[in-house]
Amino acid sequence: MESRHVTYSEQKFDRLDGLEGISEEQVREHLALYAGHVRQVNRLNDELCSLRVRNRASGRDFEFAELTRRLGFEYGGMILHEYYFENLAPKGKGKPSAQLTKALEDTFGSFETWKADFMAVGGTRGVGWAVLFRDPITGRMTNQWITLHEQGVPAGYSPILVMDAWEHAFLLDYKPSERAKYIEAFFSNVNWEEVGERATRAGK
Repeated sequence: MESRHVTYSEQKFDRLDGLEGISEEQVREHLALYAGHVRQVNRLNDELCSLRVRNRASGRDFEFAELTRRLGFEYGGMILHEYYFENLAPKGKGKPSAQLTKALEDTFGSFETWKADFMAVGGTRGVGWAVLFRDPITGRMTNQWITLHEQGVPAGYSPILVMDAWEHAFLLDYKPSERAKYIEAFFSNVNWEEVGERATRAGK
């Protein structure tokens, strides 16, 4: 049987001009990095497909094992960036929905407490991501730090708000020591309509 896989297409995020505190040059550079993840995912899938056809799908095959490991990193990078760009809009869009606000209040006590906690997670030393998830078992909200694209993602959890905290997300606008300024800028551009829709889908 022929081995097949899906070819992924680079998504277009055409409404990111005019972000507050995040320059258009930074956005273009960041989108180029995202496009690289998409290309690598397709390339790795092609190479892995070729190895399967040649009956080399084995954890003992060094090439197969390494390409599989790299696929997890590139695929995670592709998907997380799509969540990230989707939850941004120039100067923000809408406001936190009543459902989302209640869910955050039920877990953290108040929206302000949740936001302070999320920003603190985003300030974690090292490269990574800050993500608001909904626990599929309890329905409660949780802020998590993802070290690499494929490491630290809670299995089965639904991402609600995604913030890239790698330095490539802000280095053209802020110094490495100024990540807090980038986080403030991120929050001034949150597309709360998209975030609210994610929260609704995750709650079903």
